[in-house]
Amino acid sequence: MVLKGRVGSSPTFRTSCPEMPSKKNILLVNPWIFDFTAYDFWMRPLGLLYVAAFLRAYKSFRLSYIDCLERNHPLLPGRMKTKPDGRGPFWKEEVAKPAALTGIPRKFSRYGLPLALFHHELNRIPRPDLVLITCVMTYWYPGVQLVIELIRKKYGRIPIALGGVYPTLMTGHARKEMDAEFILAGPAEKTVSPLLEEVFGSSFLDKAGSDALNGMPRPAFGLMRDRSVLPLITSRGCPFTCAFCASRILFKGFEQFSPQSVVSLIDHVHKKYQARHLAFYDDALLLNKAGHMVPILESIVEMKLPAAFHTPNGLHVREIDARIASLFRKANFRSLYLSQETFDEKMLAETSPKVSPGDLEKAVRHLTRAGYRARDLNVYLLAGLPGQTAGSVRESILRVHELGPRPRLAYFSPVPGTVTWHEMAAGGVLNKSTDPLLHNKSVFPYVWGNISPQELKNLKFLAGNPPFRACSAGKGGGCS
Repeated sequence: MVLKGRVGSSPTFRTSCPEMPSKKNILLVNPWIFDFTAYDFWMRPLGLLYVAAFLRAYKSFRLSYIDCLERNHPLLPGRMKTKPDGRGPFWKEEVAKPAALTGIPRKFSRYGLPLALFHHELNRIPRPDLVLITCVMTYWYPGVQLVIELIRKKYGRIPIALGGVYPTLMTGHARKEMDAEFILAGPAEKTVSPLLEEVFGSSFLDKAGSDALNGMPRPAFGLMRDRSVLPLITSRGCPFTCAFCASRILFKGFEQFSPQSVVSLIDHVHKKYQARHLAFYDDALLLNKAGHMVPILESIVEMKLPAAFHTPNGLHVREIDARIASLFRKANFRSLYLSQETFDEKMLAETSPKVSPGDLEKAVRHLTRAGYRARDLNVYLLAGLPGQTAGSVRESILRVHELGPRPRLAYFSPVPGTVTWHEMAAGGVLNKSTDPLLHNKSVFPYVWGNISPQELKNLKFLAGNPPFRACSAGKGGGCS
């Protein structure tokens, strides 16, 4: 935890006497997204909901929650469309581009609740004694700035804390640019208790939180208005060292929840919230599968839940065998996203050790034999990696089309602290003073990538429009 604007250990914001503690109000906020594009890809602030669960372990706090990305707020001017799988667009309003992005010839928007609805939500809650804000992408920090600005205007100098991926990866930038008293870097269970003691004093900490993974409380899904789509996570971290990924920076090591605790959570959210869509957020969902995901899937099959499951973060294709494929199908895993990244063997060896030649072909074969149609499977392919050419991406797209699934372009975003980031910094493309807005995955064709905007447009069209080819029986349903 980084404290701003104070020296020494005397508390800055303590307002009650230790002998006479009273309940304090804590507001948790999931901020807007400022970006060229944004879409609700089963996006829920799972980390913030875990923080809320930690707070509920204490008897001294009342919690309020505002989700600026709530797509189905009852007072929105119009109802947002939702696909059968639970995904859909956010409400948005075009805004002026920040100075760092003025050279990008694309519209820039604020995604999420209209400002009037945010004020409406603030007026509905008690005055907070502490505000906790999260932020994921480093280039989404303008949403945090706006939340802080509006809270300051309404409440004045109340303590505000910022946590999440952005302040963990860019603590210095967050300290400099955010008008927040506390910058929380690292896992929440390590930082929340010290924050509470700093703000309110130890008398309010009537129950200690648990650092043990399986002792973590269930996410506070009850704070959400719409619980039809809920996120799940069965592990933290990732043992792989992909050059472009920050998973090992955000959480050192790799830990998995016990299968029993995962199944218990799934049973709980089904019975209490009747969630229709459950999305797994794991970075390494299938690792140690025999002792982890296999028993979880077997339990889901036995439960016969009227819910669909989704894997938006991508599955390690080498871990998909006949048994896993069959269990996915029986457990009603509807949306399967497979992580291939590229078919360029040299680039794979340098950037993504989790994939080997032939892995995807085997995975697709197992999944189609289990009953999936090849064209209903999704394969992530990276576009925009340093040194990557449009021709390389095109070849990868064609390979996926040949196998039958749908290629899904995942635009590369430079993540501070990763191997690729350091290589780009050494090449003079980025440095510590680079505005995080330029980390945006949409800017690489205009700023530092080898793929031009027109080439990217052509690649997107090719990904969505497989070239016609004759189809013969026994191809796994993948012919167009």
